[in-house]
Amino acid sequence: MDSIKEARRYMENAKEILREKAVKEDGYYQDSKYVKVAGHTAYAGVLVALDDFLGKKNKGRKDVEWYKAHLSKMDKKVLNSFLTAYQVLHLDMAYDGAKSAKLAATGLEEAEFIIKWLESRTAVA
Repeated sequence: MDSIKEARRYMENAKEILREKAVKEDGYYQDSKYVKVAGHTAYAGVLVALDDFLGKKNKGRKDVEWYKAHLSKMDKKVLNSFLTAYQVLHLDMAYDGAKSAKLAATGLEEAEFIIKWLESRTAVA
């Protein structure tokens, strides 16, 4: 599935941004601008894969509630991972520029879990 490859590319880009631009020191990234970029990139990767899997919305743009509604019908564990990824990658990192490397690692782990979950669902199809 091309969207899984694309999602993994987004994730690698986010990790590279954190590693090379955000500058980790004593467990914290030093440049919130790059934390924001990395958070947005990783979250966008999750959405790329989810959008391909879940399909189109009837009217308007998709929002977090739309994803929550669809995922809650499928798997509570992936729903929880999505909610954590949304909180950490989108809100804490992309909006607030939270500098904690542990927080960023948690968000990236949840995103990876979602992508692997989607990959396992599409491999069967």
